[in-house]
Amino acid sequence: MLGLQAELMIISDQLVTAIAPTALPTFAVLIGILINNQRLNDFKQRFDDFGRNIETRFNEVNRHIEDSRDILRAEMYRVEVVLDARMKHLEEHLER
Repeated sequence: MLGLQAELMIISDQLVTAIAPTALPTFAVLIGILINNQRLNDFKQRFDDFGRNIETRFNEVNRHIEDSRDILRAEMYRVEVVLDARMKHLEEHLER
């Protein structure tokens, strides 16, 4: 019985010696993959934040343009009313 235990110990030592050189690099590669994946996720998050920031800026510029267009439209209407009033005044003055 003692011989069987000694033989199993030798087999298990040989098994560990055979597996260790392949298991450790595999484990290191897996850790590297996980770290790289985390970095890619961080980059994606930053890129998404940048895209949202740009979209917000464009929306603000569009809103500013719309506000300016409304102001210009109102100002042009006011000028039109003033010019119309002056034209009527000139027409009345010429009719006399």
